[in-house]
Amino acid sequence: MAYNGRRLGGTHRRSRRGENAVLFQTMARVLLFPALLAYLELVFHIHMKTALVYAPVYLVFGTAGGLFLSALALPWTRLGNSLTAKILAVLISVLYVVEIIAKTILQSYYGPSSLKMAAGNRLTDYSDVIISTVLSKLPIILVFLLPSILLCVFGRQLLGFARLDIRFAGLVLAGSLLFHAVGLGFIHLPWKGDLTPSMLYRMDTNFDDQVEQLGLWTMLRLDVKHMVFPVKNTMGNDFSGLDTLNPNGSNSEGLDSSVSEPDPDPTPVLDTSPNVMDVDLAAIAESGANDDIKWLANYFNNVTPTRKNQYTGMFEGYNVVFLTLEGFSGYAIDKDRTPTLYKLTHEGFVFNNFYTALHYTSTSGGECQNLLGLYPKNGEPATLPQTGDLGTNTYFTLARQLGRKGYQTLGYHPNSNMYNREKSHPNLGYDWRQFGMGFDNLELNDSGDLLWPQRDSYVIEASVNDYINSSSPFHVYYLTISGHMPYSNNRVVRPYEETVRALPYSETTQNYAATAMEVDRALKTLIDKLDAAGQLEKTVIVAAPDHIPYFDVAALEELTGQSFGSSKDLEYLKEGSINFDVYKNALILWSASMEEPVVVDKPCCQVDILPTLSNLLGLEYDSRMLDGSDILSDSEGLVVFTSRCWLSSRGFYNRSTGEFTPAEGVSMTAEEQESYVATMKKLVGYKLDSTALVIENNFYNYVFGG
Repeated sequence: MAYNGRRLGGTHRRSRRGENAVLFQTMARVLLFPALLAYLELVFHIHMKTALVYAPVYLVFGTAGGLFLSALALPWTRLGNSLTAKILAVLISVLYVVEIIAKTILQSYYGPSSLKMAAGNRLTDYSDVIISTVLSKLPIILVFLLPSILLCVFGRQLLGFARLDIRFAGLVLAGSLLFHAVGLGFIHLPWKGDLTPSMLYRMDTNFDDQVEQLGLWTMLRLDVKHMVFPVKNTMGNDFSGLDTLNPNGSNSEGLDSSVSEPDPDPTPVLDTSPNVMDVDLAAIAESGANDDIKWLANYFNNVTPTRKNQYTGMFEGYNVVFLTLEGFSGYAIDKDRTPTLYKLTHEGFVFNNFYTALHYTSTSGGECQNLLGLYPKNGEPATLPQTGDLGTNTYFTLARQLGRKGYQTLGYHPNSNMYNREKSHPNLGYDWRQFGMGFDNLELNDSGDLLWPQRDSYVIEASVNDYINSSSPFHVYYLTISGHMPYSNNRVVRPYEETVRALPYSETTQNYAATAMEVDRALKTLIDKLDAAGQLEKTVIVAAPDHIPYFDVAALEELTGQSFGSSKDLEYLKEGSINFDVYKNALILWSASMEEPVVVDKPCCQVDILPTLSNLLGLEYDSRMLDGSDILSDSEGLVVFTSRCWLSSRGFYNRSTGEFTPAEGVSMTAEEQESYVATMKKLVGYKLDSTALVIENNFYNYVFGG
C-alpha cells in the first residue's frame, strides 16, 4: 500500500507540474507580444535618445497592441500558432529596424502611407548608403532582432503553442481594448509643450513627435487609421493678432530695415500698395464649398499682405532660369575653387541669413518650398507628388504665372521618374523632360542605362539649345543631381580630384567640395551660353538648394571649422540639440543687368523665393495665400523649422525649451514678448498645417477657376 501511495502522490505532483507548465505557457503566450513591444519601444527610444517621460503612454498603447497580436496566435493549431507568432515577431522587429534606417538616411520616419511613394522611387540610388548604414548599425540591429531570434529557436520548447479556446482569445482582445482605453486616458493628462500627446493623436503629421510621445507602434497604427478615416482640421479659428505682426506692412518698432537700399529718387511716386488680388476672401469664408475652404479663406483674409516696393517689376519681361541644387550648401563656396558661385552670391542680391531647413521628404519637400512657396505637409501624402495625383491647381508657380504671360516654360531632371514628377511637374506648368520622358540625350553606359549621377554641366549642354534662341521669353527649371549622396563614391569628382585632394579635409569632404565645383562649372556654362546668344542681360538666374547634405553634416563641420551638434542628433534631426546655423545656406538671385549688389540681412528661407520673384517680375499675385513673403519688402523675416522652432527678425524661438531669445538690438517688454511669441506660434502652426488643406481642397482652383 505504501508503494501505491507513493505512486499516486508522484502522479499528482507530476499532474500539478504539468498544470503549472500549461499555465506558464498560456500566460507567456498572452504576454509575448506586450513584452516584445515594450522591449522594442524602450530600446528604440533609448537608442534614438527621445524623452523617456512619455514612456507610460507608449508602453500602455504597446500593451494594447501586444495583446491584440497575442490573440492572433492563440486559437489555431499548434503549428499555426507557432508560425503566426514567429512571423509576427520577426516582422515587427524588422519594422523597428527599417524605421531607424529610414530616419538615419532620410531624416524621416515612414508610415504605411509612404509605401506608394517609396515604391515609385529608385531605391537603388541609395544602395551604397543603405548598405553602409546597415553595416554601421549592425550591433543595434541585432539587439532589436534578439527576442524574435530567441523565439524562433526556443519558442516551441518554452511556449508549446497548443490550441487555446477561441473564447480565451476573445478575452485577450477585451484586455487589448481595456489597455487602449487606459492609453487614451494617459494622453489627456496635463502634458506640457506646444504639441501634446492628445494633440498628436488627432494629427496625421509630425511623425517625429508622434513617435517620441505616442510610440512608433502607435504612429504606424494611426497612419493606417488615417488612410481610411482622414483627419479633420484641428487648428481652430483663432486668427486674432495675425494682422498685428507687421502693422501697416512695415517693420515693428525697434526693428531696422534689413535691406540695404540706395537713396530713392525723390521724383517718382513709389507704389507701396499691398500685393493682393481682387478676391473677396471674406465672402468665401462665409459661403465656401466646405469647412476647409471657409477656414482657409478666413485665415488668408487675416494675414497681413506684403507691399510693393522699389524692386517691384525690376525684372519684368526677363527670362528666368531657376535651378534647385541637389544637396548643396553655401559653406562649400570658395572664391578660388568656385569663382562663378562666389560671383553670383556676391554681386546680385546678397542674402546673408538665408536658410534651407529640412522638411518632410528631403528633395521633394525642398522643391515644394522652392516652387509652390508652401511648406510641405509633415506627413503623407507628400505634398508635391500629391499635386500631380490630384491635378491640383498650382496657380502661383512661376511656370503658371509666366505661362499666362506667354513664356516658354521648360523643366529638366536628368534621372528617371521619382516622387511622381512625371505627373506633378507638368501640373506645375512645365513642359517636363526627364529620362524616359523627352530628355534622353544624357550620359549612358554601354547598356543604355543612365550613369549615376549625371554631371550638371553636361545637363546644361544637353538642354540649352532647346530655349537659348527662343524668340519669346522663357522660364527654365532644372533639378540638378550631381550633389546627390553618397559623396564617398561620386563619379563627378574625377575631373576635380587633383584640386580637392590637396585640401586639408577627409576624402568625403573633399568629394563634397568637388560636387560644388561641378555646380560652378554648370552655372558658368549656362552664363556663357546665355551671353553668346545675347540673352544674358535680360535673364534672371535663381539657384537654391533643395536641402543641406544632411547625411554628411561632418563635411560641413570640416568646411566651416565649427560644430553643429552631435552626430547622432544631426543624424536623427533632433533640432532641440543642434546649432541651427547648419541650415544657413546660399540663395542666388542675380542678373547681369544689376549695377551693384543689394544686401539683405533679414532671415529668409525657401518659401520666400516665389513671392520675391513674383514681385521682381511685376506679376500679379496675392501675398496672403503663400507661406513665404517677399524678402525685399518691409515685412518681418521668418524661417520655420520642421520641429516648429522658428527664427524671425525679432528673435529665435526654441520649441524644445519653450524659450524665446530676442535678436540683437530688439527690445521687448515681458508682456510684449509673451504676446508676440503666442501669436507667432499660432501663425507658424497655420503655415505648416494649412498646406494640406490648400492642396486637398484645390483651394486655388476654387478661388481662381480652372
